[in-house]
Amino acid sequence: MSKVLIVGAGHAGGTAAALLRQYGFEGEIVLTGTEPSAPYQRPPLSKAWLKGEAGEEELLLRPESFYAEQAIDLRRGATAVHIDRAAKTVAFADGKTLDYDWLILAQGAEARRLEGPGWDDQRVLVLRDMADAEALKAALAPGRRLVVVGAGYVGLEAAASARSLGAQAVVLEREGRALSRVASDVVGDFLAAYHHKRGVEVRPGTDVRGVQATAEGAAVLGGGAAVFPGDAVLVGVGARPVTGLAEAAGLTCRDGVLVDDQARTDDPAVFAIGDMTCRPVPVLDLADVRLESVPSALEQARQAASAICGRSPPPPEVPWFWSDQYDLKIQIAGLPAGADARVVRGDVDADRPGGFAVFHLKGDRIVCVEAVNAPAEFMGGRLLIQKGQAVDPARLADPSVPMKAVATGQATATAS
Repeated sequence: MSKVLIVGAGHAGGTAAALLRQYGFEGEIVLTGTEPSAPYQRPPLSKAWLKGEAGEEELLLRPESFYAEQAIDLRRGATAVHIDRAAKTVAFADGKTLDYDWLILAQGAEARRLEGPGWDDQRVLVLRDMADAEALKAALAPGRRLVVVGAGYVGLEAAASARSLGAQAVVLEREGRALSRVASDVVGDFLAAYHHKRGVEVRPGTDVRGVQATAEGAAVLGGGAAVFPGDAVLVGVGARPVTGLAEAAGLTCRDGVLVDDQARTDDPAVFAIGDMTCRPVPVLDLADVRLESVPSALEQARQAASAICGRSPPPPEVPWFWSDQYDLKIQIAGLPAGADARVVRGDVDADRPGGFAVFHLKGDRIVCVEAVNAPAEFMGGRLLIQKGQAVDPARLADPSVPMKAVATGQATATAS
């Protein structure tokens, strides 16, 4: 009987195991992960978990009983240390070795850390897993102050959660604006203004030189004489793919483990899925893209499970992402690579956030939409990207033209 070994019990690995059974795989499935918990959702860690609105049970992908019921051998606290591709075995830190017919790597990414004076202080935190989130939650309370280094989505989400708990927050960003690497200036500037109105100080163009311990906590040292005191410091400067195991095994890596559109590595018996991969995005005609998102992880889990079970490949999907901050839902579909124009639809006003969207176009095709409290624009834009359908920029920019009419080319339509 054939055997699938999954290294990594996060969202991607846990989903792959479940899909294998759903797709009719009758062989042995072993799901290994380094954490003590069963597979769980990570996005709520910076939001619902920090605010105390969700516990471990709510974060679990599936009930604990699911794995035994589906004959999935879930092994927690298991750290893989070596792959022998010729023997088709994986060695673990506890001295055990497991064999496989197919291997799925789903080790995700790890938070980038800063080096230099004071960054090893115990009050300097990152936010990647449940233990990280629990440490950050313990540091947040009314009257306390959080210093966030990095104005990306994780940093801004954590700052919003801190404010909801009554803590103060300041966000330091090296680049000239918030979300400089992951969103347009329209969205980044809007969110910075929205945070400012809720008491979060966002400081772009701020270099940090280190951390200094104080009697009250830890102070981040900025350029010149700038000092930002805090009870805790959160470093949110991105993540790097966990590729050490794959690289040591001789698999091709390039900012992630290189895979094809079925999540296969250059070894036909080894798949890689989730944040650790560098993958093609056929819908946008892009190759070698690393996506850090739950939808991408789920798509690749479907790809790998389908290939192992001999099913037809799932249709390529449009990449999408989301973020929740205060009463804002930010939804993004597609990628702006190659875009040569953009259209803003709606009113971009932090005082009156009625919802807006930024569409990025390549020629007369949409390649990316960034929607803030604009679900119709998000869904319509995502559909247009999937279809590769031409649009009229003037109609796209006009909020009185429903997205259904923009998407179908109808002259009139009921409100979407």
